[in-house]
Amino acid sequence: SAPLCTASRISLLTGRYFQRAYLAGRGIHESETTMAELFRDAGYRTGVFGKWHIGGPPWDPQGQGFDEFVGHRVGAIDNYSHFTYWAAVPQHALLRGREPYREDGTFFPDIVTRESIDFLTRHRDTPFFLFVSYNQPHYPMQPEERFLRQYDHAQGARRIYGAAVTSLDDKIGQIVAALDEQGLRDNTIIVLMSDNGHSEEPQGIGGSAGPFRGAKKSLFEGGIRVPCVVSWPGRIPRGQVRQQIGSAMDWLPTLADYCGLDTSDLALDGRSLTDVIGGDAPSPHTALHWTLATQWAARQDAWKMISRGDTMFLANLHDDPGESRNLANDRPDIISRLRARHEAWVATGIKPIYTVESP
Repeated sequence: SAPLCTASRISLLTGRYFQRAYLAGRGIHESETTMAELFRDAGYRTGVFGKWHIGGPPWDPQGQGFDEFVGHRVGAIDNYSHFTYWAAVPQHALLRGREPYREDGTFFPDIVTRESIDFLTRHRDTPFFLFVSYNQPHYPMQPEERFLRQYDHAQGARRIYGAAVTSLDDKIGQIVAALDEQGLRDNTIIVLMSDNGHSEEPQGIGGSAGPFRGAKKSLFEGGIRVPCVVSWPGRIPRGQVRQQIGSAMDWLPTLADYCGLDTSDLALDGRSLTDVIGGDAPSPHTALHWTLATQWAARQDAWKMISRGDTMFLANLHDDPGESRNLANDRPDIISRLRARHEAWVATGIKPIYTVESP
């Protein structure tokens, strides 16, 4: 839903375009209902462990419906000292709830994994909503030596990035194994996804968007198209792929549908994907929209347009998923149609928030 982490997380938790739900520089608008609030009000225990990055009190996890939190509210921390060095003054950033928490020298993803497993074990006899927000492979990438050794064939940033992803895979596997051990796996929905495309920031390189153009902070597909895996044994088809377009903001209504929760009183931009996942139905979206400062993008069916000031870019993603050819001059009719879509969307109250960096 956005090529940046805070914006994408806001859409995920609210089911809304982040431009509607975000109080710039603060957090999620108080008028919004988060996924945690929805599930907590339905009797679920709620926990988030890892990276928050959607504001401090009253916009912190406790202010947004989470009963438990261990992690950091900033964009990045060192995985062993738990200090953030990406601020004007370096400071210790690890928290338990709203209180400082010290566990110096413990690998932060191990803390996230341990706390997540403890949460699901303590609440195995009650419904729970668990948001696990790992900070790897976000910088600083500090994978364990045992995983680095698996990538001795690679060099430089790719070796470190590969090891960080494998470390992440190991931690996710531990949580899934804990669900099995507690007899919860068949009654638990797991959604695995990223918030935005890989980083090209100097301290975070090593990732790849494969055939797609762009990266984090870009409205090309490499910045906004991310992998997503959903699992629910016996209820969701296994080993199948869906190509229909969806968005992070679709997960609130989708999970609410699966769990039988009423969202009729919520103003949502997201749409339930249950028919897409279960029956390969068409996408519930007629169009999707993105903004990044003065840039914007709109997609309808296979056509996607990016506006960068006076420059228009148009691609047919079915024919050219890598966005290598600009068809703006060839199809002015599509440009006009998508511009009208964008203007109608903006007229509903959309305002640009973030600054932009050229891809």
